[in-house]
Amino acid sequence: MDLVDTRVRHVDASSLIERNRKVRNVLAAILLANWAVALAKVVIGWMSNSAAVTADGVHSFIDGGSNVLGLVAMSVASRPADEDHPYGHGKFEALASLGIGALIGIAMLELGRMALDSLLHDRHPTVTPLMAGVMVGTLFVNLAVTTLERKQGEKLKSPLLLADARHTLSDVGVTLAVLGSMGLVWLGFPKADGFVTLGVLVVVARVAWSIVKQAVGILSDTARLDPQKVESLTLQVHGVRSCRDVRSRGMEGTVYVDLKIEVDPQLTTARAHELADAVEARLQAEFPEVVDVVVHVEPTRLSTSLSGVSTR
Repeated sequence: MDLVDTRVRHVDASSLIERNRKVRNVLAAILLANWAVALAKVVIGWMSNSAAVTADGVHSFIDGGSNVLGLVAMSVASRPADEDHPYGHGKFEALASLGIGALIGIAMLELGRMALDSLLHDRHPTVTPLMAGVMVGTLFVNLAVTTLERKQGEKLKSPLLLADARHTLSDVGVTLAVLGSMGLVWLGFPKADGFVTLGVLVVVARVAWSIVKQAVGILSDTARLDPQKVESLTLQVHGVRSCRDVRSRGMEGTVYVDLKIEVDPQLTTARAHELADAVEARLQAEFPEVVDVVVHVEPTRLSTSLSGVSTR
């Protein structure tokens, strides 16, 4: 007896469409905020000849670019499962996250060039009250944006929103550093502008690494659940004699699991399927993110010490 129980619970299609619509709405609103902030920073940076402020503006434009990329990705990710994509199109969110990482890499090159240009050519920015006011205003906008995006990302279980929220949060740190450099320039340390720009480069690099790491984990099918915990929960189902070959993959809110259980060889097919259903229900009760469970039911194997031959 080698049965495969494929009676699984699937996410309601209408709820998935509604979830993706909400993700797109959040991205569209944040796109407008990011580009408004970016425009203000770039104009002020250009007028004051500040590499750090201009670099911060470039960083914000990258935020906006990532939002556009996210909107395009979500329009694809919202499509229902089909013959070519039986597991749906959700991984396009992870692909978009990789795109965000690539955009950040481009920004890093520009930041490095501007920092060296400021230091080597001794270009000093002119700090004005307007410049300081704009930077403080954009700081509060960034704080509001990253808080909203993080909360919505957690609520909607969207890796794309969570990745973009971390990206926007880096903008908050960058803006604080730029405000610090403006203070130092105003106190008579003009090279602070270039050094702070280099510091921004380090922050951006760390953000890029975290986003790429998460996206690669999803695309490479990194295990989402602890196999030992899954095995322990499965063995709690009366009638299951052993559990092995536990595998899991997927995104934070949509995890797929398959495993093998061994049962009494004398069980009827109907009873074996009942055990598989019980295993499925037990796992989904413990892990709400599990949307698909495939249970392979096999008879208990003979001891190799008696037969001399493995029956796997």
